[in-house]
Amino acid sequence: MAKKLKTTSIPEADPLEHIADQVHRYRPVLSTAATCGLIALSGFLLFSRYQQHQNAIAHNEMYRAVYYFEQGQLVQALYGDGGCAGFIDVIKEYPRTNAANLAQFYAGVSYVNQQSYELAIEHLKRFKCKDWLVKARAWALIGDAYTEQQDYGQAARYYQRAANHYPNKTFTPVYLAKAALVYEADGKLLKALTCYQRIVKEFLEAEQYGEACKHVARISTLVQQ
Repeated sequence: MAKKLKTTSIPEADPLEHIADQVHRYRPVLSTAATCGLIALSGFLLFSRYQQHQNAIAHNEMYRAVYYFEQGQLVQALYGDGGCAGFIDVIKEYPRTNAANLAQFYAGVSYVNQQSYELAIEHLKRFKCKDWLVKARAWALIGDAYTEQQDYGQAARYYQRAANHYPNKTFTPVYLAKAALVYEADGKLLKALTCYQRIVKEFLEAEQYGEACKHVARISTLVQQ
C-alpha cells in the first residue's frame, strides 16, 4: 500500500505586509522622487506667477502703442515715442507673454501697411491665437503680403488656410476670391475656377457671389479652349 505523502501548507503572504516591505526598502528613492516632484511643481507655480506679472506689465506698456496704431501713427506704434514702449519693445522685453503675442499681430498689420512685407510675414507667422476669426485674418494678411511680393503660390496657400479655417458666410468668400485671383495670376486656372465655383455653390448671399458667377463662366471658357 502506497504511503500517503503529507503536504505541508504554505501560509499565504499578506499583500499589505509586502507593500509595507517594498515601501520600507525603497523609501530613499520614493522620498527623493517626491522631493523632486515638489521642487518641479513649486518651480512651475513660481514661473506661472512670474509670467502673469510680466504679462500685466506688458499690457500696460502696450497701451500707448495700441493708441498710436488706432490713430494710424505706425512708426510710434511699432517703435514707441521715446517715453512709451512700441510693439517691438514689448516683443523683445516680455517674451512668452500674451501681450507679446498680441504685439506680434499688431506689428504684422503695421508692417503690411508700411509695405514692409518680409517683416509683416515674420511677425504674423509668430502670432498664435485660438480665436478662429483672428487666426484666419492673420493668415489672410500673410497672403496679402505674399501677393504684394508676387509670390502667388504662397499667397494662395495662406488664403486657402484662411478660407478653410471655420468656414463662414462673411469672410470665407472674401478669402476664396483672393485665392482665385492669385491662382489665376499664377496661371492655375483650374484652381481659380474651383474657388469661384465654391463661392457660387456655398455662399449664394455673399457680396462676391455675382462676380464669382461671371468668373466661373469666363474661366470655364478659357479652360475649354
